[in-house]
Amino acid sequence: MDVGAKNSYPAGALSNFTAHSFVIDGIPCASMEGFLQSLKFKSPEMQAEVCTYIGFKAKKKGYGKNWYLTQTLYWRGKPILRYSQDYQDLLTRAYDAMFEQSAKFRNALTAAGRNAVFTHSIGKSKESETILTEREFCAQLMRLKNKLFN
Repeated sequence: MDVGAKNSYPAGALSNFTAHSFVIDGIPCASMEGFLQSLKFKSPEMQAEVCTYIGFKAKKKGYGKNWYLTQTLYWRGKPILRYSQDYQDLLTRAYDAMFEQSAKFRNALTAAGRNAVFTHSIGKSKESETILTEREFCAQLMRLKNKLFN
């Protein structure tokens, strides 16, 4: 199943662009894209604002942020190296929060079915070029889908 915002249900509903509200570390997020793009900002106040964005508005806010020069992202003012286990753990915590708090997200995963295998054909594969690779994204979706069916 190729996950993307423009794709039909449930693939479109599993996109990071889709509005699925959740709270992580006391910060309200309107979508996973808002959370992910917020990581490009050092300021906790700006991060909190970007977390409230959905879809392309969130993506656009992150354009031009040169995080890849240092491979450093931020959460709540603290630097996190892109290649670190701390970063992977933060991604997992965010996806877990969305899974636990958004029935709409869980319903889309359920609709995908037990045997669904996820792809993200528009995703990038190099960690140095993206805050979430296709592999990382699909692995999170598969992990959460397996929680539902196991």
